[in-house]
Parts: sequence; structure tokens; C-alpha cells
Amino acid sequence: MPGRRGRYVVGLIGSGIGSSLSPELHEREADELGLRYIYQLIDLGELGLAADDVGALVAQAGQLGFCGLNITYPCKQAVVAHLDDLSGDAAIVGAVNTVVFDGGRTVGYNTDGLGFLEGFRRGLPDAVIGDIVLLGAGGAGAAVSLAMLRMGVGRLTLIDVDRQRAARIAARLAGHGHSRIVASTVDELPDVLRTADGLINATPVGMTPHHGMPLSPDLLRPDMWVADIVYRPSETELLQHARARGCRTLNGMAMVAFQAAESMRLFTGHVPDSERMYRALFTWAGGPDA
Repeated sequence: MPGRRGRYVVGLIGSGIGSSLSPELHEREADELGLRYIYQLIDLGELGLAADDVGALVAQAGQLGFCGLNITYPCKQAVVAHLDDLSGDAAIVGAVNTVVFDGGRTVGYNTDGLGFLEGFRRGLPDAVIGDIVLLGAGGAGAAVSLAMLRMGVGRLTLIDVDRQRAARIAARLAGHGHSRIVASTVDELPDVLRTADGLINATPVGMTPHHGMPLSPDLLRPDMWVADIVYRPSETELLQHARARGCRTLNGMAMVAFQAAESMRLFTGHVPDSERMYRALFTWAGGPDA
């Protein structure tokens, strides 16, 4: 429902989000739909806050008349304890990227998995998914894990620098009938990648301002595909090295467009044109080399 004075005021809570394309992505589509829509960035770093402060920020946003919030790194799991209710997928993965204020209640959703699947189907439509390695057991990693398991992956190995966090996510998803996921350690990464069909990076490594590589490029093989959920820059160091080695690659541009479209629908009740949002990213964000 619209907020005060018929406006939709929404925002993004996260750290290091100054280069986020979400405000322009949402506001451009709102203009197309004829909506009065304002998208604010709420950067923890600029405010001197930590991930544990997300609950207070959510409460304050509700008091200020926000219709909803997007939640990103590092708050997707921390925010769960501060919400009144969760959608099915958000409850399964224990992570939220979208909060809707509904009659004084806060409801958490997760649209990351939907966004990743749309991107994967478009960018790697015939990719083999028998054996996949996924880096990162944070909120995005959990959502992408569930999405790939639903797609029918034969085996999904989840790796995180925090072995216990990866084990918790694997156990959570296994408890919902997805027994094809296993947790492993960073030390075992060379062994599990030796036979993997594909690699997904769901860590913030490579994202502005977290530059770098989540693994050694020497572990990449030309017969594997590599996907990165990072979209800014769209061509991360990981994807550059993967392409140089002959790997098929997928960046995070489609994921961000389609998860944003679903979030916008939840915020407003209006159905955005997800294809238009997807095309817009490649027009004004500079295309795949941005």
C-alpha cells in the first residue's frame, strides 16, 4: 500500500552500498508505472553502525512511513530475528532481502533465489548441473543454494570461511528435503573443484568496494562454468580470469534485475515489467563490461 501522501518510500540497508544501482533501477521502473516512488540508501558504514543494528533501522523506517526495505550484505540473516513474520522461502533459508511493512507488522521475503534462477536460465541455459560448488553461506548463498537444489542439481557443495555456518545452512536445507547439499571447508576447495561442473560465487569478494578473488584462478578449468552474483562491477576479477581460461561465465546483472522486480511488486502491489528492468540495466549501466 502507498505510504504517506500517496508515495512509496522504500530503501536499502547494507554496508558499502554507495555504488548500488537499486535506486535508479527501482525509480526508473516506478516512473514507467506512473508511481510516486522514492528509494533511499541506508549505509551502515556511513552511519557508523554494524549488522546487529539492522533491527533498530527497520523499526525506525516503519515509524518514518517506509513501505518496505531491501536488505543486503551483511544484514540478510541478522534481520530475521527482528521481523514479525517470514515468507516460505525466507523461513527455509533463514535470510531476508525484502521487508514489507504491512499494517504495523514487518514481513520478510527472499527474492534472491528467483532472481538468480532467471539469470541462470538466460545466461547458462544448457549448463550441466550434476556437481556444483557454491562459495559463501551468507544470506545470498543460502537463497542461491535453495534455488539450485530446486533446479535439480545432483550435488551441491557449500563452502564458507566459517565451516560451521556452511554446515548450518546445509543442515537447514537438508531438513527441508534437500539432501543433495553438503558442507565443506576452504581447505578442501581444490579437491571438490577438480570434478565440479560449475562454480558459483555468492560472497561479496569482487564487489565494489570488496575487490579481489574468492579463490586462486589456478583452480578454474576451461570445461567448467563460473557464475558470480556480484553485479557491480559486472565483470569481476573472478569472471575475467574464468573467461581467460575458457570458462563460460554469468554475471549478477540479471539476478539483481529480477529480484528487484519481485521486491517492487511486494512493496507496491503493482506488477513491474521485469524484462524492461533487465534491459534497462544493460542500457544505462554500461552492459556486461560495466
